[in-house]
Amino acid sequence: MENIARMIDHTALKPELTKDDILKLCEEAKQYKFASVCVNPTWVKTAYEALNGTDVKVCTVIGFPLGATTPETKAFETKNAIENGASEVDMVINIGALKEKNYDLVEKDIRAVVDAANGKALTKVIIETCLLTEEEKVKACEISVKAGADFVKTSTGFSTGGATIEDVQLMRKTVGPKIGVKASGGVRDLKAAEEMIKAGATRIGTSSGVAIVNGQISESDY
Repeated sequence: MENIARMIDHTALKPELTKDDILKLCEEAKQYKFASVCVNPTWVKTAYEALNGTDVKVCTVIGFPLGATTPETKAFETKNAIENGASEVDMVINIGALKEKNYDLVEKDIRAVVDAANGKALTKVIIETCLLTEEEKVKACEISVKAGADFVKTSTGFSTGGATIEDVQLMRKTVGPKIGVKASGGVRDLKAAEEMIKAGATRIGTSSGVAIVNGQISESDY
């Protein structure tokens, strides 16, 4: 199970979470040796202090969950998150720009985060697959690669759907073997996690990490 644990971003992004919730998340991440904790920007410093000296990374979200902020805002969020201890950032693309084929803005948006991360943090691009056509999913992945992202990611977990095996397969086929693919949203048990990995995922974003590594089924909605 440790191999799968090292592929899990142990996630807690609900708005009502308290410091105690975040500290519990970090303790679980240390116990099970997850790849990272994924928290909202306000909790990055708390998580970094709780995990300092361990192998667990701090991941945060940028332009979350709508992706509708400006490239400049996303760049500032990224720099601020890194200053507070984040070493991975998951940014949401400008979905409306993609849909109206304003690909220059989509690329500018992603590149702003990649440049702000400047090698100090991994950049994962959330394309929100549930809102896209197959053609749009492919285009979003192609632009992400062109803009220098380290990963493409299926979902925020806060829209109309989460990761599917078909989407992960399509994303892996599009980006090739050198870019990471993160499946997130709705991965609640070991079988689902294994299926996503078989489809090409190299990271799993879930709030059900403890259940997954213990062979249980979580009722969590992320």
